[in-house]
Amino acid sequence: MSTHGDAAEEASFVRTYTLTRGRTTPRHLLGVDTVLDAGPGRPGPAQAEECEEILALCGEHRRSVAELAGRLGRPVTAVKILVSDLLDAHALVISVTDAYATSDADPDVRPNPHLLAALAAALKRKWPDAVAYPQAG
Repeated sequence: MSTHGDAAEEASFVRTYTLTRGRTTPRHLLGVDTVLDAGPGRPGPAQAEECEEILALCGEHRRSVAELAGRLGRPVTAVKILVSDLLDAHALVISVTDAYATSDADPDVRPNPHLLAALAAALKRKWPDAVAYPQAG
């Protein structure tokens, strides 16, 4: 029986707990594929050193939550909590890339809103008990 491995695992858990200040859920809805970019704000003085690492990584180029977690060697949930704090401080922004945003994009190639609405209605009829997402307005 290895007590060293157990002690290391417990130390890692305690470090993660203190890193998130005991919080277990982020304030923002973030997926592992959410892409982040550096924002104009700065984190508060009480932020974990991992926040500076996140900002440095996102300052180089856009990064996903999953990539940040991997590079920091921290659980995804803990990274989501730190990212949520940085979003609140406007030190990070969620990067929304629009594949159809280029000025030379052909309007006929863009998604047709009527087709998307019909698709959404058909999916709702097929799975009426599915989780509903708010419609873009």
